[in-house]
Amino acid sequence: MEQKQIKFISRTITIIITLLLILFIIYGFREGLFTSNEKLVEYIAGYETIGPIIFMLLQIVQVIFPVIPGGASCLVGVLAFGPIWGFIYNYVGLCLGSMVVFYLSRKYGLRLIRKLFSKETVDKYLGYIRTNKFNWIFMVGIFFPGAPDDLLCYIAGVSKMKWHQFIWVILLGKPLTLVFYSLFIDVLGGLQ
Repeated sequence: MEQKQIKFISRTITIIITLLLILFIIYGFREGLFTSNEKLVEYIAGYETIGPIIFMLLQIVQVIFPVIPGGASCLVGVLAFGPIWGFIYNYVGLCLGSMVVFYLSRKYGLRLIRKLFSKETVDKYLGYIRTNKFNWIFMVGIFFPGAPDDLLCYIAGVSKMKWHQFIWVILLGKPLTLVFYSLFIDVLGGLQ
């Protein structure tokens, strides 16, 4: 196959997947899936065997298009699948989504980031890139809950961070945050 054909096929697949994701996001907002944890859990549970795949895709989408708070979607995973499987599905979806974000950011740069996040927030983190602090800030942000990790993954894509560094931080850092969310839900469930 020629290089032009490969690029055409790749772009066509990307456009189709993007359109499907946009349609799902529109559907999700219309049905209240992104505003109600109960509706989202019910929706995912309704698909029994493919529910985990739908949930992992949702996690990938919520990292790429940060319209759903990440903590909320992690809690949904634990509620829908229990602490162990919820953790696994959250981990796979969030790691894959983070890697896609890093790639998109590398490919499309600041133009894409500025469309998704406020100028002030982006500029704040871009300031860290100009120093040698960003890799540490990125690591801490990924390891601890509550940090703007989606934004940090986008910013990492325009930094000098290498792919292997990014992947190691994501693979080793995400579990700590997810364990926190899983334990949080488990404790809340025990209080009821």
